Amino acid sequence: MKKIILTGAALLASLAGSNAYADRDYISIVGSSTVYPFSTVVAERFGKSTSFATPKVESTGTGGGMKLFCSGVGQATPDITNASRAIKSSEIELCAKNGVTDIVEVMVGYDGIVLANSNKAPYYEMTRKDIFLALAKMVPATDGSDTLIENPYITWKDVNPAMPATKIEVMGPPPTSGTRDAFVELAMEGGCSTFPFIKAMKDSDKDKYKAVCHGLREDGAYIEAGENDNLIVQKLVANPDALGIFGYSFLEQNADKVHGTVIEGQAPTFDAISSGDYSVSRSLFFYVKKAHVGVIPGIKEYLTEFTSEKAMGEDGYLADKGMIPMTAKEYKQVLETVTKMKTIAAK
Repeated sequence: MKKIILTGAALLASLAGSNAYADRDYISIVGSSTVYPFSTVVAERFGKSTSFATPKVESTGTGGGMKLFCSGVGQATPDITNASRAIKSSEIELCAKNGVTDIVEVMVGYDGIVLANSNKAPYYEMTRKDIFLALAKMVPATDGSDTLIENPYITWKDVNPAMPATKIEVMGPPPTSGTRDAFVELAMEGGCSTFPFIKAMKDSDKDKYKAVCHGLREDGAYIEAGENDNLIVQKLVANPDALGIFGYSFLEQNADKVHGTVIEGQAPTFDAISSGDYSVSRSLFFYVKKAHVGVIPGIKEYLTEFTSEKAMGEDGYLADKGMIPMTAKEYKQVLETVTKMKTIAAK
């Protein structure tokens, strides 16, 4: 049987009349729960201020969004996916395998990853080393030798005598979350690499190094609480002894309920994340399927709204929502990317 392979606009056109989404007149956006509130406010403003339909935004997590985005080209697939980390080479390969070859990467700003707890509980102060020792599956032996053992620490005081004797209980996102990816890379690995013998593994056995530095406990100290950061906030209010992991914007939006942990002497504030003084911070992105531009109505116009000065600028409405604006140089590059619809190269 002869196979016919269609790509881009041709594939989209071929779906007309035979697919439930063939006449889709709205932009479909999936991905990161962290970028979700920013994307949603842009979508709502876009729907109200233009003749285009309000985009549909779904919070699926960064990993889940990438899978949907890379599933193929066509009106049954998302046009845009939000991401709280950069796209992985494996995801670019998955996209290419399914015919998604032209991808536009748009950086939207910065975010800090916070460890927060209830306002009813005291503030915590810790280092990335403390975070690693509290949450890693395997940690250096307590006798000071260069060996690894199953994590024996029960309370925060066990990790660091300066902290309270409260049971280690941290609620965080699942493996599909970009927030979790960034947390293990920035916080866990940042603490892990303070041990010379583990740091040396990066050159001698990269896979083991990653397994040690990124491996989270499975004994109940780290609790997978899903992709819904608002739900984590609710659980922290109900359990003042627990801490939770989520993006800075959720901390700011729920300042009446929770407060952030001071990490290496720096509280997670807008200015500290913007300046780079807060060590656990990351870039946020969204990715656009170029083959859908000009086919699904309004994509170019949505990009223009999202990357406008009134939205993404230093005093823009996204900053009011907790987005940390990028530098003027970075912003200029973003505008050039969107104007010319520059696609990313394979990593």
